[in-house]
Formats: sequence, structure tokens, C-alpha cells
Amino acid sequence: MANLGLETAVSQQHQFSYIAGIDEAGRGALAGPVVAAAVILPLDGQIETVLSGVNDSKQLSAKKREVLFGLICQHALAFGIGQQPASIIDEIGILPANRLAMATAVSQLTPAPQFLLIDGRIRLPQLNIPQKSIVRGDSKSLSIAAASILAKVTRDRIMVSLDAQFPLYGFAQHKGYGTEQHRDAITQHGPCTQHRHSFAPIRQTLI
Repeated sequence: MANLGLETAVSQQHQFSYIAGIDEAGRGALAGPVVAAAVILPLDGQIETVLSGVNDSKQLSAKKREVLFGLICQHALAFGIGQQPASIIDEIGILPANRLAMATAVSQLTPAPQFLLIDGRIRLPQLNIPQKSIVRGDSKSLSIAAASILAKVTRDRIMVSLDAQFPLYGFAQHKGYGTEQHRDAITQHGPCTQHRHSFAPIRQTLI
């Protein structure tokens, strides 16, 4: 279960108070934006109790994530959310777009973070902030897990709103991921402006 162990270790080693956890949602989807969130939590045992249900967003139900979204926003010292649309993903690639979304989220944090804990193997070299990549960080670090929930809930809400604009694809159901239903809709109707045309399953329909 995610806890503040990593944050506490960094705090004690460097005498830092503001350690941000960062995660993204939607990197592997075929449609919609990539969304990233950054969260700074107070480094006290009380927050672990308040956010005891917080874990990797993929392990939680949509209803649970919605409840935790509100709790995280209420109790975090700071949080930020960034996104990059499908058009930018097609233009510069998913990893650079992911980094841009993460950097945007970090830029919104007040107080500014002194250290970054980033889920996965990604680094943010454009930010002059000490940082560490944590593989499966969303199941280890409470602040990364909190960021994963903010990113996932925000992206799901975006996909539900896009479903109303593009009703042929079922975005509200699969959130843009490559389910059989979604692929069948792309084959039948062709991709829309919210699809990532540079991704192989979409690119192949355009040949």
C-alpha cells in the first residue's frame, strides 16, 4: 500500500519539506489527451490516515477515485494538472507530450517543489529540480498515488465530455483505450480529430 516512506526518506536526507509526486493517465490510449498531475502532501502521519484509501488509481473503482479526488484536493499542500491533446502527441510524440504535461502540472505548484518523485522511468530534464524516477511508484509513494488519481479522474471526465461531441466512438465507456468496441468504431467510421493519428492502430486505418 502506498505510504510516505519515500517522501520521508528524501525529506530527511535533503532537509526538504515540499516533495511532489507526479503521474500521468492516458499514455497508452488511442484517443484524447495525455493528462499529468503533481501533488505535494504534508509530511505527517495524519495525512496517511486521511488518505488511507489512496492507492494506484488502476486498483480503484471509478466511484472510489471520485471520492478520493475531492479528499486529495482538500488536504494536499498543493496540486497541479497538465494535459496535452492528441494533436500535440501526433506532432512531437507521446513521451515528449507526456513530459510537457508533467512539467505543466509541476509549474502550477505553490509552494514550489524541492524534489520530484516521478512514476515509471521518465525524467524531466527541462526542470531544474532534483528528481527520482520510481518504477511502480503509484503503488509505493502516497504522493504519486494521489497524483495518479487526480490525473485519471481528470482524464476520465474529459473523455466523458468528448463522448458527447463525438458519440460514434463510445469514449465514455472505454475512455479512448483500444478496446474491441473502440477499434470496431474506428474501422467503421474512421478516426476523428481526438484520435492519435500517429499511433499504429489509427495509422493503419488511414493507409
